[in-house]
Amino acid sequence: MQIRDLPYADPGSPDARSGPRFLLWLGRNQLDGQLKALAWGLLHFCGVAGLPLGVGRAVQAVVDRSGSGLALSGAVIVLCGVAITVGDTMLHRAAVTNWITAAARVQQLLARKAAELGSALTRRVAAGEVVAVSTGDVEKIGWFVEAVSRFAAAALTVVLVCVGLLLYEPELGVIVAIGVPVLALAVLPLLPRATRRADIQREKAGRATELASDTVAGLRVLRGIGGEELFLGRYRDASQEVRRAAVRSARMWALISAIQVLLPGLLLIAVVRYGAGLVQDGRIGVGELVTAFSAVTLLMYPLRHFEEIAMAYSFSRPSAKRAARVLALRRTTEPSGVEYGSPSGDLYDPATGVLAPTGRFTAVVCGDPDAAGVLAERLGGHAAGGTDGTPSVLLGGVPLDELVLDASRTAVLVQDKDPVLLSGTLRELLDVPASGQVAAEDALAAAQCADVLDALAQASVEDDGDPMETRITERGRSLSGGQRQRLALARSLVTDPEVLVLDEPTSAVDSHTEARIAEGIRTLRTGRTTVVFASSPLLLDRADQVVFVHDGKVAAVGTHRELLHGVVYRAVVTRETEEEQLGGTQAADELAELEEMEESA
Repeated sequence: MQIRDLPYADPGSPDARSGPRFLLWLGRNQLDGQLKALAWGLLHFCGVAGLPLGVGRAVQAVVDRSGSGLALSGAVIVLCGVAITVGDTMLHRAAVTNWITAAARVQQLLARKAAELGSALTRRVAAGEVVAVSTGDVEKIGWFVEAVSRFAAAALTVVLVCVGLLLYEPELGVIVAIGVPVLALAVLPLLPRATRRADIQREKAGRATELASDTVAGLRVLRGIGGEELFLGRYRDASQEVRRAAVRSARMWALISAIQVLLPGLLLIAVVRYGAGLVQDGRIGVGELVTAFSAVTLLMYPLRHFEEIAMAYSFSRPSAKRAARVLALRRTTEPSGVEYGSPSGDLYDPATGVLAPTGRFTAVVCGDPDAAGVLAERLGGHAAGGTDGTPSVLLGGVPLDELVLDASRTAVLVQDKDPVLLSGTLRELLDVPASGQVAAEDALAAAQCADVLDALAQASVEDDGDPMETRITERGRSLSGGQRQRLALARSLVTDPEVLVLDEPTSAVDSHTEARIAEGIRTLRTGRTTVVFASSPLLLDRADQVVFVHDGKVAAVGTHRELLHGVVYRAVVTRETEEEQLGGTQAADELAELEEMEESA
């Protein structure tokens, strides 16, 4: 896989049982790239390891006054230089390719998972964790995948050099063969502690980042209550905790680096000391000592990759664990694979008894606002049953759980009570997958966005002041709550799905605007199924039917005016107190008695 071939047509099905298994799965899926990097790494490191042989033979040729030996040694050095240059260049190219392609694969997997779970994702995993995985964690995972091949090449080179020295000069080779594994393994006892400190640092950094994000998101509210200094102090304390954790982690890694400098130095001293004695005794030549000394010196270069792979794994392991936790999430049930086409008809929830007839404007009233949000998600197939025995919502008799994701999303669209506006122009905001039957102008008019368009036109930097080309900031923070809500409603209306489910779409607007929005939705959605969760009498009065859900079951169905005769329903939509409910009940009883007396007379 080359960078120019990205994105992957299919990133695959990851092994998300644990972080290490996920890393292993990534490595197996990039085996070609890993083998290329390994081959180029071996060429590079063998070139480095071959230099001592050329230098040692050159020194020995000078001692022996051999011109041909000196020329041959020069040729070996030149050949090693070419191998080092070509190998290093291509190794870097292959390693970076592995890094980027691994990161791209993880990002595609995360994007696919987010699209699969939809709004249910952030209810099961914190949004900050999803962002952390798709940004910083992806880089750390790519670093480890890229470092594996270079480490393998370095390890093989170290083994080859040790074996070569044993064959070339057994007496010195024994010292090197014993000392090098000690160098490679000396830092292993320190790695668990270094890893724990690094994990603590990342955990504290994650909390500080989450606190900063929450503060920025709620800055307008904080300014209103004068809480900026309070939250600034909390972030300052969190930042200092991160700094202290980072210092503790850096000290441990500095100790590991110091050990990897100290021990090789001691090995070099031992080789020179013992080798000098062998030269004095005439048991080896000066060139052989130079070869052994140079080989041990240059071995420090591949040995540095042992430290790097340890750091890469310690940093990537928790990142891979978080990625695996997100990728392991599943829909409550999987599609059956049966081709249902484009389902249409009545929307029915067997669990609560809610029925939204096709082509009609249905309002749903729930006494519990949280229950309303859960039911809205159920009707959209995002919180469907299956594993807990709860039956699936039916659309035209077809279970939404058994539909493939694209068909389910096309058939039913759910707008929750806190919709998100992405940054971009208004035209880009309304450029969404749609039926093409509803124009953006009609949707904006139905959502009563005239004042929003005027505000965007005034904020436009263009001379013509086209509101459609005015940029909207991230999450629409430059707009008021009511303006954001109406633009989100217009976006949903433009989509024009078979079934549109709206959860409190007018909670942030005034009563006059709410009445006009209700009439606009009713008119624009004529012939389409619309379900609105609301408790506003202005909106309920314009619905074809109202479904009252109490204690998780349908308690009554009728028009708004008909249901007002019910005490519990009237208490929910009018927000009566217990005393008012009692007075209303007594008045209703007296009125009933009077009517009976008149009928008897």
